[in-house]
Amino acid sequence: MTKSGKLYYSIREVSERTGVKPHVLRYWETQFSMLRPQKGAGGNRKYRPRDVGLVETIHDLLHAKGFTIAGAKKLLNARMRGRSMEMPEGLPPVKEGGIKEPQEILIEIRKGLEEIRGLLDRED
Repeated sequence: MTKSGKLYYSIREVSERTGVKPHVLRYWETQFSMLRPQKGAGGNRKYRPRDVGLVETIHDLLHAKGFTIAGAKKLLNARMRGRSMEMPEGLPPVKEGGIKEPQEILIEIRKGLEEIRGLLDRED
């Protein structure tokens, strides 16, 4: 139980508490197998405190730490299996401030290629 003493939270309550929109919560259910809120007779989602905690963790991984959905899934699956809670192999460390935009990455690649070209031109 949480401080409020509630056993279940509606999708609206979870959305308000975490800042994650309801449609994103529903999408995350399709992407993260461990996020499975119970459903009431009318099909309304009933999030347990541990589900809310998982939503907060997913939100932190994606938005604060800059993970991709695939990277966050890999990390959470490793944690669920009792493996190290450290970042799994194959996931590069993320710079503070999150993941770079594709355009920034391309600019860096271009600069690197221009440096290589300059070195090759000098050898001729």
